[in-house]
Amino acid sequence: MTSSPWALITGAGSGLGAEYAAQLAQSGHSLVLVGRDNARLEMAATRLRAGGAVCEILVADLHSSGDVKRVGKRLASHTHPIRVLVNNAGYGIHGTLASSDSQQERDHLAVHVTAPMELMKAALPGMIDRGEGRIVMVSSVAGYLARGTYSAHKAWGLSIARSLHATHRRQGIHVSAVAPGFTRTEFHQRMEMKTDIFPEIMWLKASDVVRASLRGVELGKAVVIPSLRYKVLVALATVLPARVHQAGT
Repeated sequence: MTSSPWALITGAGSGLGAEYAAQLAQSGHSLVLVGRDNARLEMAATRLRAGGAVCEILVADLHSSGDVKRVGKRLASHTHPIRVLVNNAGYGIHGTLASSDSQQERDHLAVHVTAPMELMKAALPGMIDRGEGRIVMVSSVAGYLARGTYSAHKAWGLSIARSLHATHRRQGIHVSAVAPGFTRTEFHQRMEMKTDIFPEIMWLKASDVVRASLRGVELGKAVVIPSLRYKVLVALATVLPARVHQAGT
């Protein structure tokens, strides 16, 4: 087996997850690719292995507590320890809390909050023992806005990253949230959301987002906001009244 450091990425079959896998492979990491779609994971692993990367595939549905526990067991491994955990899996749903489906909301919460919390809890003890580790929370600029449960879940990601960063940075563990804006992935297509209403200048490249994120976590930044335009947007959101950017107003 390889002696390279290991990275585990959730939602690794497409979008930002696939880009995290590619860039972490380029930096010398072996990979554990986690996702629900075995075919997509196999395709991703084939591409990565062709470039010389060592890949494991772990098919798991993070809505399921049993599957989360299986991923947590891999994170807690002492024989092939995980250096980098990327909590990337996520999606958006339609509707307000009053009108949305209750089970869909519970699933949404599980993927964005419950599963990342459980996976970080599984990873941290080993990282603390080894005196080194990296955790990335994929959040969003939506976490700075008052726009439904998606924003609330992404705000949790920002908050927990700041908290864990402050708690564990002196132990050699860097925890960082990345908060991108609109990014060219399948995210919006899966929501069946029209994207042509947003100007081209608002769109980011997945490769740029991931590069900024990985650079930021290595530098020990608690939060990374890729691109100047979104830094400005976030700065405005923090000083404007919530009603200006709140959904339904």
